[in-house]
Amino acid sequence: VILAAVSDSGNNILITPGRQPGDSAGFSLLEMLVAVAILGMALGVLYQAAGTATRIVGVDEKYSYATELALSLLADNGEVPAAGLELSGKTDGGFEWSVQAGPVLMAEPAPLKEGMLQEIAVSVAWRDGSRERDVVLHSIVAGRENM
Repeated sequence: VILAAVSDSGNNILITPGRQPGDSAGFSLLEMLVAVAILGMALGVLYQAAGTATRIVGVDEKYSYATELALSLLADNGEVPAAGLELSGKTDGGFEWSVQAGPVLMAEPAPLKEGMLQEIAVSVAWRDGSRERDVVLHSIVAGRENM
């Protein structure tokens, strides 16, 4: 580092610290390695975040489909036989569904004939990689004697 004071016609001129002749202007190899390492770590974190977001979108899409399928099955079975109901099936996409309905147990004396209210459970299950996932809806629907 060079600090110099030069007098020219009685005026003092101060030269501030600077590079010595022969010093290279630019980054050293160590500085470049540190910058590349930081960049690599940042890109790794961004890549991981993007992969996680993509995976979550896929899971959410399957949950949405399963919920819509369960709601559709519930709507299709708004009335069930008074004796109850058991149905099951599988979609082409690998979703397994089941519908089970049975009479609601009411305290005596019951205001309705037995079987006129049915507790219904609609279940949709699927495999997501190594995990089993499912959506289950419960409701009360009307029972009919002559179905």
